[in-house]
Parts: sequence; structure tokens; C-alpha cells
Amino acid sequence: MRISELARLTNVSARAIRHYEEKGLLQAERLDNDYRDFKASAVDRIHSIQLYLKLGLTADEIRSLFTCEVASPDDYEYCEEMLEIYEGKLRKVNRQIESMLQLKKLLERQVELTVAGKNKGDLRISV
Repeated sequence: MRISELARLTNVSARAIRHYEEKGLLQAERLDNDYRDFKASAVDRIHSIQLYLKLGLTADEIRSLFTCEVASPDDYEYCEEMLEIYEGKLRKVNRQIESMLQLKKLLERQVELTVAGKNKGDLRISV
């Protein structure tokens, strides 16, 4: 199938599809006129790519997963590479959450101090 049809079927732009191909996430054969020709399985591959991107994986990490025996995110057979990548992403997300919670506390404190200072006519910044 041509890239325009693949884009329509997956609701992904042709530009994104070309990017996936450049990153080695998707393969297409080239016709004599140099048009891309994708197999029907490219639809499922793009859906997998989209899910992995939503999970926060990079193109390199996704490519690594696609080298596993199990490349579908819905097929949960054990794959060492998948487990390592998922655990690494989970650690990163947990660090980001902790950082955001600390920022939230600081902002809440600053709001309280600002409101208190406003009520007293005295504005202070505390870090």
C-alpha cells in the first residue's frame, strides 16, 4: 500500500511514517517509480510505535524492542529487553513525579507566603 493509504488507515501523517522509516522502525519496499510500498502489517506496526511513543520510549528503544521475539505491546510474553526498558522508564517517571511533587510543595508554600504577605501588606520571597 502507498504511504497516503497507510496514513489514512492509521491516522498518522505521511511525514511521521517517513520518520519512522528513517529511524528503522518501519520498512517499505521501493517501486520502480521510487514510491514506497508498505505491507498490510505496517498498520499494526504503526499502532505499536504509537503506543510505545505514548509510553515515553525513544525511537532507539522502540527499535530495540522490535528486535525482540515479541514486538507487540499487547503480547506479554517475557522479553528481557522489554522488561529492562519498561523498568528504566518507570524509574525515570518516578523521579519526575518526585521532582514535580517537590516543586508543587515549593509553589504552594510561596502562594501561602504571598497571600499572607499581601494580607499584611508585606511581600516576601522565601526559598
